[in-house]
Amino acid sequence: MYLGDMSNAIELTPTARVVLGFLKFGPQTGYDIKSYIEISTRFFWGASYGQIYPELKRLERAGLVESEASPRGARKRTVYRLTPAGDRAVLDWLTDRESWIFEYRDEWLLRLFFGDLVPRDDAIENIRAARAFFEQTARRFRAQIQPHAEEGAEEGERFPLLVYEFGVGFMDWAARWYAERERELTAPARRPPPAERKARPRR
Repeated sequence: MYLGDMSNAIELTPTARVVLGFLKFGPQTGYDIKSYIEISTRFFWGASYGQIYPELKRLERAGLVESEASPRGARKRTVYRLTPAGDRAVLDWLTDRESWIFEYRDEWLLRLFFGDLVPRDDAIENIRAARAFFEQTARRFRAQIQPHAEEGAEEGERFPLLVYEFGVGFMDWAARWYAERERELTAPARRPPPAERKARPRR
């Protein structure tokens, strides 16, 4: 998607989308944006400091954000806010239903795909580790993200809570799915009933 006037149009990168979205809530520093990502979108739309700060500069050059020095004591601090063009860009993106990105990256699933390349015990250990990861992540969601999502819902911001419910539900489902695969692969082989066994040929 290209936004901005014809002389200064830019394509919204994946990082730009999350940066502009958070700035729509109000002026923030790059550090603020990263902090919010860590307790909300990180598990489905992350961004590192190495992506956020260059993107803020890029968006500023394009006229979608503006910055202001706002030091705290001796610490340098730059606050960014949306310009009117940036505000329009966010709304245009949020209401665009023709272009969108779907990308799910999961290294546990990638290792499972290549499970035939390692000994069976190693493949099972990967499944066991994946199950533990999703169980732990679901617990972390409930402890760290749920309070923020519920607090936001009480203040009228309901949609982050819906996304949280999707996320924790997915983590619970993935944990159960890996647990089922673990049981299947570690269950002892079932011997057929006597009637199904082939009689040994007589010598």
